[in-house]
Amino acid sequence: MKQFKSIALVLLLISLSLAACEKSSTSAKTKTELITQSSWKFDNASAAGFGDISSFIPDCFKDNTIVFVSGGTGSISEEANICSPSSAGNFTWEFQNNETVLHLSTALIAGGSGDFNLESLTETNLVVSQTMTIPPYPATSVTLTFKH
Repeated sequence: MKQFKSIALVLLLISLSLAACEKSSTSAKTKTELITQSSWKFDNASAAGFGDISSFIPDCFKDNTIVFVSGGTGSISEEANICSPSSAGNFTWEFQNNETVLHLSTALIAGGSGDFNLESLTETNLVVSQTMTIPPYPATSVTLTFKH
């Protein structure tokens, strides 16, 4: 019986080792693959010195759908709440500075620009930041988080 348990333990360890090797041999997705795999929706926003500012983001922005296409194009779709003027439309995009900056041909929010520092990009979250000036407040760093 002891010999059977020893053999079973050895087989279990071998199978676990093989499973670990298989997982490590898969390559991680590129940033382009991650950003283009599915559409993005607003999750939350924060500003340096203010904390969570999500409640100050217009509802018409919060329900937008943003799609990045691997060829460097994309689109913003207005959903139930439509901004005036509408923010819907097409844009171009690219990663810059060794994929640390996400450049869009359009600003996502009034007071901002099309250049975002790429804070993180995972299977489920896109986190970008930029310095924005929204009168009457001084320029401040704003972080936007999007999710699938």
